[in-house]
This record gives sequence, C-alpha cells and structure tokens, in this order.
Amino acid sequence: MILNSLYTHQRTGKNLATSASRTDFQRDFDRIIFSAAFRRLQNKTQVFPLPGSVFVHNRLTHSLEVSSVGRSLGSVVGDFIFKNYEKDLDENARNFYQHQLHNVIAAACLCHDVGNPAFGHSGEDAIASYFEKNERDLKQKFSEKEWADLVNFEGNANAIRVLTHQQKGKDDGGTQLTYSTLASIAKYPCEAIAKKKGVIHRKKFGFFQNEKDTFLEIARSVNMLQENEEPTIFKRHPFVWLVEAADDICYNIIDMEDAHRLGIVSTSDCENLFFELIKSENQNTKRVEDKLAVLTNANERISYLRAKVINALINKSLEIYEANFSKILEGNFETALLDLYKSENKSLQEIESFSIEKIYGHKAVVEIENAGYNVMNELLNHFIPPILKEKSIHKSYDKMALKLLPQQFLYEDGTDYQKVLGVIDFVSGMTDNFATDLYRKIKGIDIGMTM
Repeated sequence: MILNSLYTHQRTGKNLATSASRTDFQRDFDRIIFSAAFRRLQNKTQVFPLPGSVFVHNRLTHSLEVSSVGRSLGSVVGDFIFKNYEKDLDENARNFYQHQLHNVIAAACLCHDVGNPAFGHSGEDAIASYFEKNERDLKQKFSEKEWADLVNFEGNANAIRVLTHQQKGKDDGGTQLTYSTLASIAKYPCEAIAKKKGVIHRKKFGFFQNEKDTFLEIARSVNMLQENEEPTIFKRHPFVWLVEAADDICYNIIDMEDAHRLGIVSTSDCENLFFELIKSENQNTKRVEDKLAVLTNANERISYLRAKVINALINKSLEIYEANFSKILEGNFETALLDLYKSENKSLQEIESFSIEKIYGHKAVVEIENAGYNVMNELLNHFIPPILKEKSIHKSYDKMALKLLPQQFLYEDGTDYQKVLGVIDFVSGMTDNFATDLYRKIKGIDIGMTM
C-alpha cells in the first residue's frame, strides 16, 4: 500500500538516527524555528511595506499562521487516513498518521517561504529579469538547463536549496530536515526546463540543477510518482496539497485583515465580505451576529470574523481533500483545494476580486514592488559581473565588490553556474532592510561607517 511509503525518517546530511524525547518530525519544526533563514523572514515583505506605524504581517508571521492552519489540516487528515485505511497500514504507518502527520505539515508550512527573496514577489521577478536582460552577455556561460534555472528564478526551488545545500564551511545537508518535510513543500516537482502553464505541478519549477540529485533522493525516498525522466517531472506528493491549502487560506484572508488595519479597506466592506462567506457555508450566523453585537472595536470585529472564515475554509479544504483522496494518491488531481472551492463559491470569488483591485494594486504595494525590483537588480549587477570574470583580469573595483560577499557564498573554484548561485544565495537571503542599506551604500547614497 502506497500509504506505508509516503514518509521517511531519513534526513539530509546522512546523519544517523538519535534517541531523543522529540520525534524526527518535531525536530524538523524546531530546526526551522532556530534557523537563520527562518529568522530573516521577520524583515521580508509579505504584501505591505515594512516597517510601518501599523503592524502588518511579514513573511515570518505569515509562516507561523500557515503552520498553525497546516497543523489542523494534518491532524484531521491523519485521523481520516487511519480510520479509513487502517487495514492497509503497517504498525509504523498507523502511528505516523495518528500522531505525526500534523507535525510534518506544520514543519513544511513553517519553511515554505524560506526561499523567497526580499520585497515580495517583485524580488523573484527582479532576479529572473536580470538574467533575461543580460542574456546576450551571459547565456553562453551556462547549459540550457542551468540558464532555465536563472531566467525562471523561483522561490519554491530556492527553498529546497536553502534547506538542503551545504554552504562553504558549513555542515553537510543544510538544515538537515527529513525528506518527508522537504517533499511536502515541493509544489512544482519538476526542473525549470519542464515548466508548463496550465499544469498545476509544472506551473513553476521545484529545484535547481545543482540540487537535482538531492531532489531525486527526496522524491524516491517518499515514493513520489515520476511522470517523466527527461526532463525530470514528478507528480505532487499527497502532503503538498495540505501545505498549499494552508498557505492559500491564510493569504487570501489575512491580506484583507491587514488592509483593513491600514485603512485601505473599510470596516463595512471587510465585514460584509467575510460575513457572506460564513453565510455561504451555512454556519450558525445567528451566533455570529450575536457575537458581533457585543464587539464594538472594529479591529476586534474583523479579527473574530477572520477566525470564523479561516475555520470555514479549513473545513471545506478537508472535505475536498478527503473526497478526492484516491485521485490525489494516484497523481490524477489537478486543482488546488481552495481554487476548486473558489470556482463554486461566489463569496470567495468576490474576496479575491476585491483584493486584486483594492489591495494588490494599491499605491503603497506597487511602490514597494518597484523599489524592490530596482534594489535587487542593482545588487545582482554589482556582484555577478566580477564573480564571472577571470581573476587575472579583475580590476580594483571587481576586487572591492567581491570583498562584500561573505566567504560562504564564494565558490571561486566552482563552475560559472555555481558561482552565480552563490551570489543569488547572498542576495535572495537578504532582508528588506539589509538589501536597501547595502544598495544605498554601493550607490553612494549613504556614505559613512555603520556596523
């Protein structure tokens, strides 16, 4: 039975199992919490500019909330699998689905964004477009597959690298997570050259060529279904749908709450949109109305409705997942859980349309995206040309630029592709503030010693 082989305790780094009070999957969660890559998310933009006079979500608070939702999804699905497939499960699998699946999903949700650069999605676009704009000078230095990685730079693929890559002078296996957790964040389990619009598991790509062998090891250890060998394409792991649903639930709803706190969305608009979604799920609206009658603080009213909406979306996602579980196991399910629900629920469609018009197109959001795009582009332009030059022809300004690169990102004995990935590791790992400060210094906008 495939359910017995969808998980493993094996982790990157080839470490032997140790006896501990925590399970392997609880250790995954803790390792992510204490990792530098996770800490840096506290100063990476989710949607709205950071910092501000009103507290809004950053990538770290978003990830914590996604993890909370993911734990709930994993817990219920674990019980569902145990109750419906108990006879097909071996003893270890029964224990896993009853007691451990929720830890895997929570850990995967926690680290799903660690590969995202500063400044939201504009940071990703800036890295990809840098290579597109410099194709004439750069493309010949890379293989076709390596070039596809660079011009399609993707935070999901970068997350696999951040979590598994051995940086110079550091321990083998990166964060050394279990393959179960790593497989659960692989929304697009294919290489960049296999990208294809309209196909859910190939919409983007899931690993760089440098990490291809690692990804193949992950995929095979948790029995992922291989669709194609060349180019490499796998079907999604069944746990991915839960991580994706947790993420979709949070950003669809919490972006609206942030916009309300910032005064971009009125209290009445936000309340009406949330209440209509609750009503569409035939929940006890009388109880909700009674609660709202007691709450006079606008932010508290929205927070209460947000909690009710998230609960409704969790229940609906579980219903869809369980109804389509056989297709998911077979690799024949083709729509994100929340997208399937959205296609039949007018209230959720209205929330999405409202968000696109009022939130994602707001001036403050567009300004940070433009600023981020320019900052990231300039940083890459400062480091990539000198890293690709032969040492023998380095000018003084090339040497000075490379002195700003920390040693763990310098792969001077590697290929051009590995050298460039080192620069991308450095730039994509920066927080919004660090990237902006470094940009201002190298451009001569800020001059003077800072520590």
